[in-house]
Amino acid sequence: MHALDRGLQFDLATLLDRRAALTLLGGAGLAALAGCGSTDPTPPPTTEGTDATGGRLEEIREETAGPFPGDGSNGPNVLTESGIVRADIRPSFGSASGTADGVPLRIELTVVEADTGDPLPGVAVYAWHCDRGGAYSLYSPGAEEKNYLRGVQEADGAGALAFTSIFPAAYAGRWPHVHFEVYPALADATSAGTRLVTSQLALPQDACEAVYATDGYEQSVANLARTSLESDGVFSDGWDTQLADVTGDATNGYAATLTVPV
Repeated sequence: MHALDRGLQFDLATLLDRRAALTLLGGAGLAALAGCGSTDPTPPPTTEGTDATGGRLEEIREETAGPFPGDGSNGPNVLTESGIVRADIRPSFGSASGTADGVPLRIELTVVEADTGDPLPGVAVYAWHCDRGGAYSLYSPGAEEKNYLRGVQEADGAGALAFTSIFPAAYAGRWPHVHFEVYPALADATSAGTRLVTSQLALPQDACEAVYATDGYEQSVANLARTSLESDGVFSDGWDTQLADVTGDATNGYAATLTVPV
């Protein structure tokens, strides 16, 4: 049985004050970062940042990185390895082996400034999640020599970025989710530097049920039935900023989109 995210108490490193970090991204520095662009050739469309009244957005909730971050805060550090910056996170890279199989999932994030709703070009996101068997690469028994389902992307001029992945499993004690960390710039991510925020994306129940009816996800059926967003140790205090909009089907794959105010 895998260790669970809930209740984990380990030092995730001191987080940079968000407002100060975002100030550092302003002006000419932000324009320079935007010029680097994303490695994903087809970034998702921009979503409006401010709410219907033009007011301030609620910041994405801060969450635990869990016991399997791979960012150097709890064991292996994959962020400093050549090849971590990639759009397709299904295969392992470098000297690691293995490719994650499962229903295709495109993870589309748009990072915006919570105070204004303005996009944040040049920020970077590190995303990771379990495979369809519930295992985390680098950590879980049998997956220690794999580093799939982990990757970094840089936001384009609209604050948008995307990962090509597979739909994660539901493992015991947790609602299906994707972990992510937002960094001020690509250089901060690839040096395992200071983060703006660590959070998790939740997947909606209807999509989970459809995926878990397919081959390879059999164990997720019972695990999903035993939990809910209300009882999950991470999402139970509120998931309004973290529940992704998901479109698609289990045959052709899904796209999960989320605006991330920081």
